[in-house]
Amino acid sequence: MSQVQDTRTRLKQWLESGEARLQPLTLPQRELWEAAPVPAGDPSNHICAFINVRGPISQQGCEAAVQKVADRQEAFRISFLPGKEQPVQLIRRSSRQVLHFQELTDKQQHPEALEELAQPVFRTPFDMVGGPLVRSVVFRRSAEDHVLVVAIHHAIADGWTLGVFVQDLFAAYLLGLKGGTALPPVPLSYADWGAQERAFWQPALLAERGMFWKKALEGITPLWQSPAGLTDASRTRLRWVSSVPAPLVRTVREIARRNGATLFSTMLAAFQVTLSKWTGKEDILVGTPVANRGKPAVRESMGYCAGIVPLRGRIDPDRTFAERVRTVHESTVDAFANAMPFAELVKALGVPVTPGCNPVFQVRFALQNHPVPDISVNGMSLQLRMRSTGTCRFDVACELTEEGESLEVVWLYRPDLFTAEDIQALHRLYLGLLMSVCNTPEILTAALMTTL
Repeated sequence: MSQVQDTRTRLKQWLESGEARLQPLTLPQRELWEAAPVPAGDPSNHICAFINVRGPISQQGCEAAVQKVADRQEAFRISFLPGKEQPVQLIRRSSRQVLHFQELTDKQQHPEALEELAQPVFRTPFDMVGGPLVRSVVFRRSAEDHVLVVAIHHAIADGWTLGVFVQDLFAAYLLGLKGGTALPPVPLSYADWGAQERAFWQPALLAERGMFWKKALEGITPLWQSPAGLTDASRTRLRWVSSVPAPLVRTVREIARRNGATLFSTMLAAFQVTLSKWTGKEDILVGTPVANRGKPAVRESMGYCAGIVPLRGRIDPDRTFAERVRTVHESTVDAFANAMPFAELVKALGVPVTPGCNPVFQVRFALQNHPVPDISVNGMSLQLRMRSTGTCRFDVACELTEEGESLEVVWLYRPDLFTAEDIQALHRLYLGLLMSVCNTPEILTAALMTTL
């Protein structure tokens, strides 16, 4: 019997026995197959993270904890089968998880060596049909110091998912120490959430939202020419990390408060002006992620729920920065209120999907608001650090994460378009603009641009 025939036979047995079931793609998953700049199975669709684990842990306890998480979370048991028009989800009732352990030598303790060791975990393609679409390795530094390196395919995960994973993993390990066998079920499974979303997005609503975005994005032009085609460089996103100091962030928050805005809107307003100065363009479009987890029942579920919202900003040199903050806040609230599934947005706009290029926006701007917990109980702690978004849906990304009173700034960029020096100059420009507006919020945008 051929391998293909054997797979079909096993699939038929699984479906007949109830060991597995088929479900349509969720609306976010459709983006990967219909509107993404790379094929769904490409390693650039992997979401990657380091989880620092402190405390005495055992390999057996960790393996059992990961299995408990998989038993609770449907996402760990999903793979994808080709379909006539689009793939379908294959959801298994059970899936055995594999967790590898590796002792580190003294030479492998430093961050550069660990980064190199993590690359096979991060970059090896998943078997989209056979699964699982999660890969993890524990690197042991010492008896009480470990690093869990995780890669999860974007089709079953988003940034929020990693926070849920850390919480579930910690709870599962402690449960195992107490002799418990299973975590409680999630309030809403990922498949059930997907069914609710499909029921909500009826054709009339999609048409209404599509008309909103056609008007909102009419006449928008690219900030630069993004090279089309898939190469190793176009798939790669390099990473550079810096910060916005706490005193500056406190002043930005005060500007936001005085203008009835949020920290996000205020940082976005400054970012749009920065991009205008950097590119020479006055019409700035960025994409921002939204968690799409407004229903409390889905907040404990792992899965790809997140969406993307385009945010357009026209730079008016005759308005003050404070006025700009108010305008950006209003337009952002309006954009979020009219958010729609990205694959449907692309279809409504009628824009082509070109390999290597995002069909709508080139720049991503995000203030991360998903739970990224640092957990510590009884001498054991887990600390999650996102390695990157893992996807290449942009040419440049600015991702802000609150670190106490300061902001960590992670820049991700295409090395075939920009150099590290380009991105560092962009960061200095952003910081310089923030310092200027914090000193004089009522400064005219034209005057602000000349100070940079």
